[in-house]
Amino acid sequence: MTHRIETTGEACGAVVTGLDLARPLDAEGVAALRRAWLDHHVLIFPGQRLDNDGLERFAAYFGPIGDDPYFAPIPGHSRIAAVRRDAAETGRLFADSWHSDWSFMARPPAGTCLLGLTIPPHGGDTLFCNQIKAWEAMPDALRRRLEGRRGLHSAARAYANDGKYAADKYDGAMDIVTSDEAKAVGAHDIVRAHPESGRRGIFAGSYVFDLEGGDAAGVLGELNDWLARPEFVYRHRWAADMLVLWDNRAVLHKATGGYEGHARLLHRLTIADDPQFHI
Repeated sequence: MTHRIETTGEACGAVVTGLDLARPLDAEGVAALRRAWLDHHVLIFPGQRLDNDGLERFAAYFGPIGDDPYFAPIPGHSRIAAVRRDAAETGRLFADSWHSDWSFMARPPAGTCLLGLTIPPHGGDTLFCNQIKAWEAMPDALRRRLEGRRGLHSAARAYANDGKYAADKYDGAMDIVTSDEAKAVGAHDIVRAHPESGRRGIFAGSYVFDLEGGDAAGVLGELNDWLARPEFVYRHRWAADMLVLWDNRAVLHKATGGYEGHARLLHRLTIADDPQFHI
């Protein structure tokens, strides 16, 4: 497999060229991409003309295709969801706060991939925050407040029947299915070792509503301010036929706007964290 990997020069991310992902990859090629994924946390593949079957095949190189519990799938592909905003929408952006996908799960997903289909001429960037770099640069005083603490994660504020995406509150184009199952709570270490690289990083984001042991408000506020610092953030600019794969165990992400009057459509797959795929 002949390909090039060039870093973005920012807090995370690398651009991979020289591959046609519409063709199957061999085991050696998949292993090389996984190593690059662990090194850079976000991989960008421009110029990929993939159909939905090809998107599913690519995702399955990195682990079993996981569940997206609150998105209805697109017709004919039960594991693909549409990340969509119509040109006439004026309401709140979907996923506009820092988060790691489905972090409330007992075993949160390893990765997410998005394929750009309809991309507006400006705006719509995705921000990625490098959680390993944020931990490594963190002041000792804040480290001491986080070490040994577990965050309480829940999807209630977003996806419960009275959450912000409930039918009586959200009128956007995303096909969201709310449920009071979203009120369940999962607990994870705020500081944890990456299950493959072993590098320590933060595991937080907007699904964290409390900390075990109390004194959460001040600690979480200080943590969220730290994570938003520009030296930890990569701003990704989309193009049509661009595929992006990120590691939910190493980065947070959030959507941005700035494309009012233009439609935007991407197809999304979640990748479960299966130790059989670890290297």
